[in-house]
Amino acid sequence: MFMIDYKQAIWWFWLVLACLLTAGVSGYETAFVLAIVVSVLQLMHSVTSERSVTAFPVQVRFWFLIYVLVALPEPMQVIYWLPAVGTWARSIFGYCVLARTLSLLPWNRQVPFSRGLLMRTFFSRPVRGSILQGLPPVPQMVGHA
Repeated sequence: MFMIDYKQAIWWFWLVLACLLTAGVSGYETAFVLAIVVSVLQLMHSVTSERSVTAFPVQVRFWFLIYVLVALPEPMQVIYWLPAVGTWARSIFGYCVLARTLSLLPWNRQVPFSRGLLMRTFFSRPVRGSILQGLPPVPQMVGHA
């Protein structure tokens, strides 16, 4: 199931980041700096469109920016492989490991943390929009209020 949404600016940001990170891990190290610049622009775009610095999409872009900044020094650049693969997964299939991980933080969830929540979070199909709205419902237990 492809989720290529070329009509949305945010999809283009992720696609450009995927290309830059791929170029970077392929040996063009200047692409890492360009990916940081695009990440800053993406964060600014998200803050502007969401009108909140605490909105979930802003959190995703903020932590992505932190990740690519931490990975910039030469000894750390090997960890760029993870967001390189992840941004391709996000761009093509709509699956974002970072968003799914952040959805588990206490301030981003409305249900208690459990093994079931963990499984639903990482193994549910990608959805359009936010993973916060796209998780399958929590199964109801018979005989419990």
